[in-house]
Amino acid sequence: ENNGQGLLLTVLAHKCPGWQAMSSLYVPPPKCLEKRFVAPQRHMFGPGPSNVPPRILAAGAEPVIGHMHPEMFEIMSDIRSGIQYAFQTRNKVTLAVSGTGHAAMECAIFNAVEPGEDVLMAVNGIWGERAAEIAERIGARVNTIRTPAGSCFTNEDINQALARHKPCVVLFTHGESSTGVLHPLDGIGDICHRHNCLFVVDCVASMGGAPLYMDTQGIDILYTGSQKVLNAPPGTAPISFSERAWQKVFNRKTKPVSFFLDMSWLANYWGCDDSWVIGLSDWSDLLLGRYHHTGPVTNFYSLRESLAVLAEQGLENSWCRHQEVAEYFHEGLENMGLRLFVKDKNVRLPTVTTIVAPPGYDWKEITSYIMKNHKLEISGGLGPSVGQVLRVGLMGCNSSKASVDMVLEALKDALKHCHKSRV
Repeated sequence: ENNGQGLLLTVLAHKCPGWQAMSSLYVPPPKCLEKRFVAPQRHMFGPGPSNVPPRILAAGAEPVIGHMHPEMFEIMSDIRSGIQYAFQTRNKVTLAVSGTGHAAMECAIFNAVEPGEDVLMAVNGIWGERAAEIAERIGARVNTIRTPAGSCFTNEDINQALARHKPCVVLFTHGESSTGVLHPLDGIGDICHRHNCLFVVDCVASMGGAPLYMDTQGIDILYTGSQKVLNAPPGTAPISFSERAWQKVFNRKTKPVSFFLDMSWLANYWGCDDSWVIGLSDWSDLLLGRYHHTGPVTNFYSLRESLAVLAEQGLENSWCRHQEVAEYFHEGLENMGLRLFVKDKNVRLPTVTTIVAPPGYDWKEITSYIMKNHKLEISGGLGPSVGQVLRVGLMGCNSSKASVDMVLEALKDALKHCHKSRV
């Protein structure tokens, strides 16, 4: 190894006179990078990311093409159509943000809210808290309504809060993965619009796993992530803006705080608005007019394929399968003597189940034991549910009775072998 390095230095000195005097390298090549990395095989049954099936992995391994090539724009057009189907919307301003669900949350808030405006965040878990912090950071006047973890708001709660705070935007989490709640949405859009307020919904943990109708439920901004039910790698985040929302964005008095997440640029990049094409003389002009950033090309391949899988399966079939598998799982847990954190069966999130942490056990020991002995990931709580629950995500290809049986067997084994306090 040292002889090889010496030879390299000799060649460099011969080819590049003065190289040794000019070199400022004092950090050697890291030894850790000499060994090829091989990812372990695991059952990803936590709240996300989920396992990526071979078909979607293969799509992501296709050769890289330019992010401004005509074929790339065709892929992006396909993605837009797939998102419209998954969201059940005809909104023209529909695209995928280059980033995770957090990026989509920031995109929604950065574009819909200006400094000094009032917003209302419905907090029944960590994602409402995150949205409130993001809005506060850009200078919005943040108001919150809160309900205990594991429960929901009534429409009357919402109506009263809107009348009191008069916000321009209200944000709800449809699938609150930190607590396992699926919040009902029917009627909220109408209430928001009566109060001249945009209705923003986070469906990162629920889209594809529970009924969701953007247009008919009056949702103005809806966003999700690629790594949950869609079973694509993390890194892209579908989002859609209603005409009402788009008009607010279009008529802003100030620019959004983020250039990268500025929807006026992103909508142009994704071809949501064709008005800029008029007068362009050739392809180079077209590229110049459409360029915003270098999109994650291979992630777009994967996202397109995952949307194709959902379309082939059928959205309603996916909803039904997730519900049936969740009920089968819940029954198995109760038969083991375990309790579900969300008491009301009607608002349990089908994609992420929260189990009351078994009394006397250390939840960290349970999750570590299952990972070590079963190569299976389940998680502890997050935000308001930390220390209170175990969380199991069965999403997309992982939503099956076979997956449930694996989790139940792993839990039985863990409860048998992990330490239980007698106190």
